[in-house]
Amino acid sequence: MDFLSFKTNSKNKKKWVIIDANNQYLGRLASKISLIIRGKHKSYFSPNIDCGDYVIVINSTKIKLSGKKWMQKKYIYYTGYPGGQKIISIKDLFKKNPNKLLYKSVKGMLPKNRLSQKIIKNLHIYQKERHNHKAQKPFLIK
Repeated sequence: MDFLSFKTNSKNKKKWVIIDANNQYLGRLASKISLIIRGKHKSYFSPNIDCGDYVIVINSTKIKLSGKKWMQKKYIYYTGYPGGQKIISIKDLFKKNPNKLLYKSVKGMLPKNRLSQKIIKNLHIYQKERHNHKAQKPFLIK
């Protein structure tokens, strides 16, 4: 009988999951992905251990946004230099790199600590249906 009261990395069994982003809304999809890569859907979840699964997102170019977010929502970031505040709209960011839009929204839903830097590496985003992870035998989640 196992009396270990805290969870360890050796007990963790990571799986590979595919999520199709075709006709899904950005926020709802990012919320679902962040729960899976964090491991909150597992019974042995612990906030100090990376116990989440690997997530492969396909068709990232077919993500939808509700309302007027394509025109109105903007991302603001700072380069670190004087006068270095940059503003980019979602439409321009999506044209430049569609994967970055989903990556930024998932990263914003993770906790702001050192563990989240490791957790975000479990996310793999592809613009089309082809991906390089056939050997891991991922299963599709709808």
